[in-house]
Amino acid sequence: MGEHTIVLYAAPGMGHIISMVELGKLILNRYPGKFSITILYTCGCFVDTPSIPAYIQRISLAYPSISFRQFPRVQNENTLVGCSGAAIMFDFIRRNDPHVCLALQEISKSVAIHAFIIDIFCSSALPMANELGIPTYYFYTSGAAALSVFLYFPKIGEQTTKSFKDLTETVLTFPGLKSPLNATYMPEAMLDRDDPSYWDMVYFCSHLPKSNGIIANTFEELEPPAILKAIAEGLCVPDAPTPPVYYIGPLIAEEEESKDSEEAEECLSWLDQQPSRSVVFLCFGSRGSFSGAQLKEIAYGLEKSGHRFLWVVKKPPLDEKTKQVLGVHDFDLEGLLPEGFLERTKDKGLVVKSWAPQVAVLKKESVGGFVTHCGWNSVLEAVIAGVPMVAWPLYAEQHVNRSVLVKDMEMAIAVKQREEDGFVFGDELEKSVRELMESEKGKELRERSRKMGEMALAAWSESGSSTRNLVNFVNSIA
Repeated sequence: MGEHTIVLYAAPGMGHIISMVELGKLILNRYPGKFSITILYTCGCFVDTPSIPAYIQRISLAYPSISFRQFPRVQNENTLVGCSGAAIMFDFIRRNDPHVCLALQEISKSVAIHAFIIDIFCSSALPMANELGIPTYYFYTSGAAALSVFLYFPKIGEQTTKSFKDLTETVLTFPGLKSPLNATYMPEAMLDRDDPSYWDMVYFCSHLPKSNGIIANTFEELEPPAILKAIAEGLCVPDAPTPPVYYIGPLIAEEEESKDSEEAEECLSWLDQQPSRSVVFLCFGSRGSFSGAQLKEIAYGLEKSGHRFLWVVKKPPLDEKTKQVLGVHDFDLEGLLPEGFLERTKDKGLVVKSWAPQVAVLKKESVGGFVTHCGWNSVLEAVIAGVPMVAWPLYAEQHVNRSVLVKDMEMAIAVKQREEDGFVFGDELEKSVRELMESEKGKELRERSRKMGEMALAAWSESGSSTRNLVNFVNSIA
């Protein structure tokens, strides 16, 4: 282990661990031999998946300068019966605080910790690191618009005593954002004051300004200047200084080892046989999933649009309100889709179960549009590939991302969703797909997306903005 180390602390779940690994790899690749990286992670949370140990082993072998430290298994108490999954996860993270403290003390005995970088959900570790005199930074894995919402959230929460979920007629205005946001579109954990997760989010967000800085997975050229300015000028945190924000993206995780390389091969070779920019790709992230009724509407809209498509279908969720499913499950695909749909569309479309190699798919010449849930990783992958989007947000900060993609960045078309539950009718999907693939506006979006793809690469050139910001971050800790 080198003399100098940077300690990263991942929130539970594969996605959070991958994000931290990618940040660690970036620092090592740009500063070989200068630091070693230690990644702390929890054990025993309900979002853990069986693929985590194999992934960690693979990274440890490929990157000897990255070491992992798994905390002992922690149990949740049973006091949170009836609370949200978010509240249970945040409680689980807090129960790991003693392990964080011990790890930092032990690591400090043998090496100098130059920085401690934490996920926003790991905010309870910030005061401990401060007590130990370790400079602490956040790694924020979404875009600047969502960051501005998180920074401003404690302030906007003071302006009402009601839960945002009940303010169905209210729109919220955030510094730098062009369009106000429906109060009911705030991330789930912020919606209900009677759930502990709301107060956890207030705690997390009010700690962001108390750090030494925020590292964000986006790049300056992608972001609306008004949002960058609002954050830099402190408008999002009116009562305290805003720490420096280092925009060091786009950081894209390597494709996970293919769950099934035959399926991946099938997708990619099918795409190779399609005409240039003719295929609409539909995929809703690693968790996004729909009810049977919604799947039938998507099928109807795709068939009616007449366009070629590659569609990733997941098993419907047990609770339709969540629009999420964990893990890959086997299910009867044909039984979920309208009768005869697969047969009728076999020359135009390909439907795959559960997973497709998204990064590779988006880079294919034949892909001309992407129907996405607006998860930030998916947005960045589309940006790098220069593919315009149809925005269909499901959960978390995706409504914020959609708003900025459509109104500020002009790189997506919004699909119209039913107010009460986000349901999308087939005719509406057909309309959005046609607009993206056939209209003048679609052509403009495609051109803008292509240019943004070039800017994404330029951000990482020697004189690029992300390179400069990473240098500034390293200089602040060296």
